[in-house]
Parts: sequence; C-alpha cells; structure tokens
Amino acid sequence: MSVVELLGSKVQGKEGEVAVESFCGEGKYVGLYFSAHWCPPCRGFTPLLADFYNSIKTSTKAGMLEIVFISSDRDQKSFDEYFAEMPWKALSFSDRGRKETLCGKFGIRGIPTFVLLNAKDGSVEFANARENVMGDPKGEMFPWK
Repeated sequence: MSVVELLGSKVQGKEGEVAVESFCGEGKYVGLYFSAHWCPPCRGFTPLLADFYNSIKTSTKAGMLEIVFISSDRDQKSFDEYFAEMPWKALSFSDRGRKETLCGKFGIRGIPTFVLLNAKDGSVEFANARENVMGDPKGEMFPWK
C-alpha cells in the first residue's frame, strides 16, 4: 500500500494542507509518529525526535525524511497544543478512522511508536525506529540498514 493510500492525499502542515505525494518517491522515507500529549514517555521522546528530524533537515540528507504525527490525543485542543511543539506534519485530528486503521495495520500496542516507511512503496523499513533514533540522535547513520 502506498504512503498516499495509507495517509490520504493531504496531511496537515504548519501553514495548511500538504500533498502527501510531495514527500514521497525514490530514496525518501516517511516516519509515522504515534504519540499523544497526555503520554509521559511521548513527552520525553518528542524533543529527541525533533532534534533528530532537524538534524536531518539541515544536513546533506535534507529531503530524505518526512515525519507525520498520528495522534492518540483525546481532543482537538490537546492535539493542537502538542502539534505546535513539532516541526513535522500531522494526520488531521478529525481523521479518527484513518488513525485507527493505521494503528491496526502497524500493530500499534503502545506509544510512543515511530514506524519508518519507504516513501516509494509504503513498505516498512523499521517497525520500531524509535530505537534507531535513540541510538543515532543526530541521524548520522540515517537511513539505517
């Protein structure tokens, strides 16, 4: 299943909607970040993931990675507050059906979970890429093999 089929044609960016296909293709990766404002381990991991993401974005690997926040927040206000702290994209909070489908497809049993997909075909590169980020906080080894 392609990344566009998984996420839909558009996701939420800081400045409005962003076409998913704009960050898909050969040699690119999409991280799905399953997280929530109310979750203490998530609140601890989000700044580390943001540092990793910003390191990638300012390196020679810029353009290789996009992250999409998949929220388990309980309401729009919590989602908005938490998403404001993130430098990446998000699945719209209102798209609860797609969120549930993604949780089922990737076997999400707890958060935070960071799944890394090949952006060309939507295949899973790492089902638990959180460990990769923890071991490579500046993304020097990205994309991990």
